[in-house]
Amino acid sequence: MKVIVLVGSLRKDSRSLKLAKSLKAFAPKYLDLKIADIALPMYNEDLETDTPPEEWELFRKKIKQADAVLFITPEYNRSVPAVLKNAVDVGSAPDGKNVFENKPAAIISLSPGKMGAFGANHHLRQALVFLNMPTMQQPEAYIGSSEQLFDDDGNITSHGTLLYLMEFLEAFARWIRVHSGFAELL
Repeated sequence: MKVIVLVGSLRKDSRSLKLAKSLKAFAPKYLDLKIADIALPMYNEDLETDTPPEEWELFRKKIKQADAVLFITPEYNRSVPAVLKNAVDVGSAPDGKNVFENKPAAIISLSPGKMGAFGANHHLRQALVFLNMPTMQQPEAYIGSSEQLFDDDGNITSHGTLLYLMEFLEAFARWIRVHSGFAELL
């Protein structure tokens, strides 16, 4: 199962990116996680011509080819970072060509605060409902105190969090099977 991972931070040393890389390392073999670049030109309907920005076209193609989408996001001002919202906007446009349509999705949010980016997680869920993405409801993944989550090499230091994330990925694989063409693998 091909899963595109959208990381809601552009910072090269972000905890969201560290988490995405860690998940790739211990994901079950049947989940092929690929991180997509979301440093896209801002969505502007005026650019939606016969030749929209090449970055948009490449991004849309990656989403179309994926079986599912995993969002990993920090929280900015109790909401989704602008770069992630822009990626959602680029993928859902133009009208009638939403590449996210019917793609199973899951969200992991993390922050240094104790609430684990709860606000960003739920704002993103609102957008995904509109995009008609069946979004995994349980287990939920809000990771608080994220500044303590990784060692200097980017490895997850909490055994409990690691086990939880492994369970999360297994549940997401089941979710993908139910909500895509993989139902026969149940």
